[in-house]
Amino acid sequence: MLDIRTNTVMASTGALIFAAALLHYTGITFPIIGPILNFILCALALAGIAHIIGQSTEQLGNYLGPGITGVIQAAVASLPELFVCLFSLKAGLIPLVQASLIGSILGNVLMLLGLAFIVGGRKHGVLVFERQSTRMISTLLLLAVSALILPTLAQELHLPAGSHEKHLAIVCAIVLLCVFAVHTNEMLTQGQRIMPAVSHETKDIWSLTTTTNIMIGCSIGAAFVSYWFVDALQPAIDRLGISQTFAGLVIVSNAGNAVENVVGVKLAAEGKSDFAVSIILNSALQIAVALIPLLVLASFVLGGEPFTLAIPPILAAALFLSVLVVTVVTMDGHADMVDGAALFGLYVIIAAIFWWG
Repeated sequence: MLDIRTNTVMASTGALIFAAALLHYTGITFPIIGPILNFILCALALAGIAHIIGQSTEQLGNYLGPGITGVIQAAVASLPELFVCLFSLKAGLIPLVQASLIGSILGNVLMLLGLAFIVGGRKHGVLVFERQSTRMISTLLLLAVSALILPTLAQELHLPAGSHEKHLAIVCAIVLLCVFAVHTNEMLTQGQRIMPAVSHETKDIWSLTTTTNIMIGCSIGAAFVSYWFVDALQPAIDRLGISQTFAGLVIVSNAGNAVENVVGVKLAAEGKSDFAVSIILNSALQIAVALIPLLVLASFVLGGEPFTLAIPPILAAALFLSVLVVTVVTMDGHADMVDGAALFGLYVIIAAIFWWG
């Protein structure tokens, strides 16, 4: 049985999907905003789908253990972003895909974690979270990001490996997927340690059939809306006068996953700092060790220009320094509003750097 709030969200998301489909297939445009309206409708629809997916995976936790629920949550929650990136690769928007994926990691470790520390710290003072699992996740994230950045260094330093960026990208992708397999196995066997348990404090429990059907429906909807979103993306970028890099780093990266991941901020406000930090860092880790390698391999199948890991040096530097800062901040298992303000401020500075391209 769905509650009133869930029905409202689903109805609103359905209306957004219908409006976006109408504009996409009829070609209706408006004199002033032109393609921007379709772009906004698709972005809001993706956010709504991500929110419903998040609710579905929480409900799934009522029937499955924390380990398998965490794995399914990570996989299904990434679907909107996965589809957007796949269609963008097909359209040849490589810089946008690179910026979007890096923006998703930065959005989690800087913006969302910073907001979680600010909101939680303001309400509870110093936040205390379990050090062992947080140290493991942040260290693994740092190692994964290092693997992503090394191909860029090889190219920029004109090393022999730099002229074999396609082969190097495949090797790195396979290695990262192996790391993902090990991490997934740990979540399944020791999920309570890696993803701290949180009680499902919900008055309305959905049936397993309802939960499954909603997740399947959202997956299908995410595929269609992502295609429309990418189709409206380039015209909207041209009309707004912003760069592909900024659009990917800030707008596209937040459209598919930030709304759902704000649950981490909510948990921090409730004093559940263990779960808040874990879910935010795990979201960033899944992008680094699963989503990016899958897109690298998929790009060779889709045809066109392959998606390699040789990214602009400033993006690589921003990514590495951000994850390094987060690793240092979370290492002692304590954080407060000052830490949160510093992380969020760093995100704003990075976004400002790419405003001009």
